[in-house]
Amino acid sequence: MNRILFAIALVLFTSTTILRAAEPEKIKWITIQEAEQLCKKEPRKIIVDVYTDWCGWCKKMDASTFTNPVIVKYINQKYYAVKFNAETKDTLRFNGNSFAYVPEYKANELAVSLLNGQMSYPTTVYLNEKLEVLSPVPGFLKPIMLEKILKFFGENTQTAMKWEEFQKTFVGEIKD
Repeated sequence: MNRILFAIALVLFTSTTILRAAEPEKIKWITIQEAEQLCKKEPRKIIVDVYTDWCGWCKKMDASTFTNPVIVKYINQKYYAVKFNAETKDTLRFNGNSFAYVPEYKANELAVSLLNGQMSYPTTVYLNEKLEVLSPVPGFLKPIMLEKILKFFGENTQTAMKWEEFQKTFVGEIKD
């Protein structure tokens, strides 16, 4: 009887382990406040996915672009990834400032600030290790385009060459 129970437990344990190993890696999304705290300990660039609950293209980007294994791996290695609902009514503290909801924009002041008042969703915002905006990039991005942008900022290429020049020479892992 004990052998049978042991065998069943072993099969269940092995099956669970195999299923966990088969699960694809996911982006480790955190809050903007968590990213700020982590940057103090281990500086990294920050990618901010500015979205709204009603945005169809935001959902499509979540389902396709942000699940691509190359994208997931690179973001988790090089960036702190922040998922930020532009319409949050919570007052937020970030980088020594307080950000509240702004009814005229139907958005939080942090979103207005990150997007330079150009309220378009989705928008992916890149911050440097000092929490300064490098660039907001509006619109849905396919994995092949996001890979370019991630590596442009992630490797600090923006300090050595212009985006147009980088695009001509870039060879990524993702094929269209």
